Amino acid sequence: MGPTPHPAVTALLETPTTGRLRPLFEGNNISFAIGFKHINYVAEAAVLNHFREAGLPVGELYRRFGLGFDVVDIHSRLGALLAVDDEVEAVVTPVTEDGADRLRFKVEQFVERDGKRVKCAGSTILVALRIDDHITAEEPWPAGLERFTTARLGDGERLEIAATPLPYGDFTAGRGATADPVLNEVIGETNAFGWRRRMGYFYCHFNERVQMSGFLRVMEEVEDLFLADRGLAIKEVLDTRGWIPVVTRSRIELLDETVMEEELYTVYTVENVFKTLLYTCRMDCYVLRDGHLVKTATGSITHGYLHEAAPNQWEMAEFGRTTVEALTTPRKAAS
Repeated sequence: MGPTPHPAVTALLETPTTGRLRPLFEGNNISFAIGFKHINYVAEAAVLNHFREAGLPVGELYRRFGLGFDVVDIHSRLGALLAVDDEVEAVVTPVTEDGADRLRFKVEQFVERDGKRVKCAGSTILVALRIDDHITAEEPWPAGLERFTTARLGDGERLEIAATPLPYGDFTAGRGATADPVLNEVIGETNAFGWRRRMGYFYCHFNERVQMSGFLRVMEEVEDLFLADRGLAIKEVLDTRGWIPVVTRSRIELLDETVMEEELYTVYTVENVFKTLLYTCRMDCYVLRDGHLVKTATGSITHGYLHEAAPNQWEMAEFGRTTVEALTTPRKAAS
């Protein structure tokens, strides 16, 4: 038997919390709806609130105990629309298994619609407490917290590459003779889109590494670039067809750490199209270290399209044959 857990750790592991949160206006991109990235932000904010309610706010974890809060896995299912003026009732339920080395939480988001409580999203979030190696903890860790601490977030798969990387900062997306040679090698003949970018400090936290919200931003942007590459640029499709992509499900898992100002190689692959209503893409992210590509994150996202049948009235749209072909055929390879 180990020492009795600190009361704050017991609360973190056992006591559900409810917070009332509002999505940021930044996420109100189309009509009055909030996009998937900011719905995930609300889920993360709910877990941050859970830590505060337990008596372990993440700023204090860092300052007093030298531990960084890192969301290492977020898996969300989106249901009812979340609107810009909604106040979300976010219920966080601890579901960490005995012996697990990651904190696990179930997060449910509810809103009020015509006097009824409606669930608009549900997420599962895993959290690691990363030991910071450039500050000194002021106090010992609270009893029971040690098993969730780690010296590193992961050790990602390493891939041998033959291609000569472009110079640092020479950013190129797509495929073909003018594309990034590393992305060309990784993509090969698959139905994928590639993108390379420098990960600035604004994607990062704790002075060093890219945080989960940064990868959510990458997922959103690579989807936008992918659609433009396939002839389905979002504004053009919105203007000509009244369609806008909508997300029903998303997941991102961190496999290793991505360091501030490293260049991220992102490969985005269409995995399936379901009944001309939904398509699922996989996102794999790599950094170049010591001549190897290191896989630092992976994820998936399921999209459909909404059609604006009348101003602010949205319905699911069915893909036509040309849309399915555009999604599943690399543009430069299409005849």
